[in-house]
Amino acid sequence: MGIGRIAAAVVVAATLAACSTVVEGEPKGERPDPTKVAGLEISNGPSGPKQGVPDADLVVENGDGGEMDRLAINALADVQDFWTIEFPRAFISKSFEPVKRFISYDANGKGVEVCRLNTTGIANAFYCALDDSITWDRGELLPMLNDSFGPMAVVTVLAHEMGHAVQYKLGSVSNIGPNTPSIVKEQQADCYTGVFMRWVAEGKSKHFELSTGEGLNQVLQTMFFIRDSAGTSFEKQGAHGSAFDRVSAFQFGFTRGAVRCAEINEAEIAKRITERPFDLSDTDRGDGRGNAKVSDEKYLKALEDSLRDAYKSSGAQFPAFDRGGVKPCADAQATSPASYCPSVNELHLDLPGLVKIGTPPKKGSKGGIGDFAAFAVVASRFSLSIQHATGFKLDDDAAGQRTACLTGAWAGLTNRPDAAAGLRLSPGDLDEAVAELLADDSLIAADVNGKAVPSGFARVEAFGDGFFRGLSFCVKKYSI
Repeated sequence: MGIGRIAAAVVVAATLAACSTVVEGEPKGERPDPTKVAGLEISNGPSGPKQGVPDADLVVENGDGGEMDRLAINALADVQDFWTIEFPRAFISKSFEPVKRFISYDANGKGVEVCRLNTTGIANAFYCALDDSITWDRGELLPMLNDSFGPMAVVTVLAHEMGHAVQYKLGSVSNIGPNTPSIVKEQQADCYTGVFMRWVAEGKSKHFELSTGEGLNQVLQTMFFIRDSAGTSFEKQGAHGSAFDRVSAFQFGFTRGAVRCAEINEAEIAKRITERPFDLSDTDRGDGRGNAKVSDEKYLKALEDSLRDAYKSSGAQFPAFDRGGVKPCADAQATSPASYCPSVNELHLDLPGLVKIGTPPKKGSKGGIGDFAAFAVVASRFSLSIQHATGFKLDDDAAGQRTACLTGAWAGLTNRPDAAAGLRLSPGDLDEAVAELLADDSLIAADVNGKAVPSGFARVEAFGDGFFRGLSFCVKKYSI
C-alpha cells in the first residue's frame, strides 16, 4: 500500500471500482452470532481423519498404499459421496457420475503420462477433463501440505480438484464452456470446496471431521498458502485468485451452497475479483512492490487523510494521532501496537510494533506481514472512534465484527476513483489483511479491549462484507 498521485490512481482504481459493488444483497434477519460460523457452533475439537473407520476402496493407479495415498483415497471417496447426494438436491434432475480415474505418483520418482503431461518432477494435483481423472503427487505436495497445515489441507486441495470435475460435469449449468477463463474455473472450484467442507463440519463425512474454529482456520490458511503471487493478473491463463479472492469464493460455498458457486461467471468475476498486476504507481515507491515504510511520516499522514475521507459522512469528531507509543487508558484496555482511548478520543501508536507487522518477510526468513496489515490495524482502532461517536458500544458482542467490517469498508473506499486521499491498495494488500485476520490475536476484528472474534472465518467474512458492500451495510448487519 502506498501513496499514488490521484491522476495515476484514477486509472487503476477505475478497474477496481466494481470491487466495492454490492454483490450479495442487503442483510437479512439478525446479525450473525459471533459464537457461530455460518450458523454452526464454533468448536475447537479434533480435525482430520476419524479414528477406527475402514479405508475407502477406490481403485487407484500407480499407488503405493502408503499414508498419503490412503489419505487421498479417503478424501476423494467422501467428496464423491457428498456430490452424489448434493447434485440432485442442488441441481434438480442432475445426477453425479463418479470420476473415472484416480492416479497417484511421486514427483521424486518415475513420472506417469496423464492428460498429455509427464509428471516427473511436478509437485501438483490436478483434474483432467480429457479422461475424467484426478491425479496427485504423494511424494512432495501431499506431505508438505500435511506437515504444514495438517491432513485437512490435503482434503482441501483434493476437494478443489473434485470441484473441477463437478463444474465440467455440470457444463453450462455451471457456466463452463470451451472458452471459459481459468479464473472462473478456479473460483468455482474453491467455492465447491467450501460446499463440501460445510458438509464435513456438520459431521456428515464418513472419514473426516472438521472443527469450525481451529480446523476451519487451517483450511483457510491452506487457501492462503495456495494463492497466486502478488501482482498476478486475473486475466492471466492459469490464474487462481489472490488469497482474498480464494477465501471469498470458499466462503460463498460454505455459507450459501452449490447454486451460488454455479453463479460464478465472467460478469461476476469482473464485479468482485481483486487480483491485478502491479503498475508504475505501485513499483515507483516503497520497496518497489507496493510496500511502504510504515513509520514514514508521509505514509502515516496519507493513512490519516484516507481514514478521515472514508468516514467523513459519519459527522464524528476524528481522533488525534499520538505516535508516542501505547499508553494506559481510563476506560479501555491498551492494545498493541495500536490502541484507541475513548475518554480522550486518541489513537496511540507504537511505531516499532507497527513496523514489525508492516515489514514483509524475506524469503527464507521470518518477518511480519506487510504494510497493509499494519495500516489496517490502525484503521480498525480508528473505526472504534467512529463507533464511539455514533453511539455504538465498543465492547459488546458485535464490536469485533463491526470493527472488521468497517475496516474492510475503508479498504474498499480507497479504491474509489473519486477518493480524496492519495493512499490506495496495491496488489497483495488484501492478502495481508487475510493473514492478519487469521492470526489468533487479530486486532482488525477485535473490540476496544483487544478481544477478537473467535472465528477466523467470521473475521474474514465481516471484513469482506465491508469491502464489497460498504459502511451502511456494516452498520445494518453488525448492530445489536
